[in-house]
Amino acid sequence: MRRCWTNAPRLQAEAEAANAKARLSRIETMDVHLQLLIGKLEREKHGPRRERTQRLIDQLELQLEKLVASAAEDELGAQEAAAKTQSVRAFSRKRPVRKAWPEDVKRERIVIEAPTACACCGGSRLSKLGEDVTETLEEIPCRLKVIETVREKFTCRDCEAISQAPAPFHATPRGFIGPQLLATIVFDKFA
Repeated sequence: MRRCWTNAPRLQAEAEAANAKARLSRIETMDVHLQLLIGKLEREKHGPRRERTQRLIDQLELQLEKLVASAAEDELGAQEAAAKTQSVRAFSRKRPVRKAWPEDVKRERIVIEAPTACACCGGSRLSKLGEDVTETLEEIPCRLKVIETVREKFTCRDCEAISQAPAPFHATPRGFIGPQLLATIVFDKFA
């Protein structure tokens, strides 16, 4: 079913009206509930001789049950009206799975110096939590090598915040090609 943009204000108004009706039902239910409590307290105060108050309490209990049921229906109606105005589907992003580089490719490991103090509180009691490894494919004339840049993660024992050095610069955002290899590819393509 296709929705027209002109129906959006009408659906929005219906949703707001349904929410207002649900709030009003909740308020009415609360009012009857409080009247019921007052009636019960008066009965306790004046004793069981007042038969009229017992009938009033019974009537208020019945009215409260009806209002609770109608408030639940109004709440469901408000949720359905709100669901009509929201046409956004849930979205979950899947990270691409990249194959590991072959083992015969030469590797170079660069370790970025870890922070010595917590970025949040300045505490020096850091413990290693793990590390992130970024692999970049780079070209040395006539061969390729993989440069592994390691950024160690530390957690502060005082404030439990995680500290880590910033990620290295890449020629392409979230890319794995180094600047020399990229220059070679561009040169070979346009030369």
